[in-house]
Amino acid sequence: MATAKPVALARMLPLHPRRRWRAESTRAVPPSITCSADAGGELPARLQPNARRPLWHGGGFSLGVDLGAARTGLAVGRGITQPRPLTVLKLRGEKLELMLLDVAQQQEADELIVGLPVSADGSETPQSNKVRSVVGRLAVQAADRGLRVYLQDEHGTSIDALGYMISRGVKRSVRDVKSDAYAAVMILERYFSSLGQGAQIVLPRQQELQDKLILKLSKYAEF
Repeated sequence: MATAKPVALARMLPLHPRRRWRAESTRAVPPSITCSADAGGELPARLQPNARRPLWHGGGFSLGVDLGAARTGLAVGRGITQPRPLTVLKLRGEKLELMLLDVAQQQEADELIVGLPVSADGSETPQSNKVRSVVGRLAVQAADRGLRVYLQDEHGTSIDALGYMISRGVKRSVRDVKSDAYAAVMILERYFSSLGQGAQIVLPRQQELQDKLILKLSKYAEF
């Protein structure tokens, strides 16, 4: 039987102007694991979200992700255009995480915007911890491909998605199948309309992976 690979952990950082990097503990971190040392310095420009970048200054496509227990909706968008629904994946675990990265690259996206479930008052829920756990693993693999990962408050996006579909005449049979993808559209809408305020970047704890991510992003920017 194959030996399981150790799971690398990631940290989540709110994207506030001139916010300094700081290792933060979360409930998802096991007690036996310690946070990496404070990386110090300001968040590098290459790690800023596309929602804050003009298209002529490195703003690329963004993949919206509405994570669910059984279904995951995807959408793609860029700042000046209306996000569009892509597909709904019925995968879980590592297969889902790898597929998300593959789709991002196929769509020429350089970042993934993953919805974070929260209550109406902004407090996190048990489902929030589950999403953070998945996204933490995803961020480690994404860094190796030069992709950034962010969390975006998704409260109310499912209801918004229903209204959006009805207003555009989407048939009920289609709504039932693609509702998760349209929820991902709403996640991107919120992300772009707020210029990325409140989004949280998710980074591998290992400094070498952070450096590798920034190096790859710098290389891509040269083309």
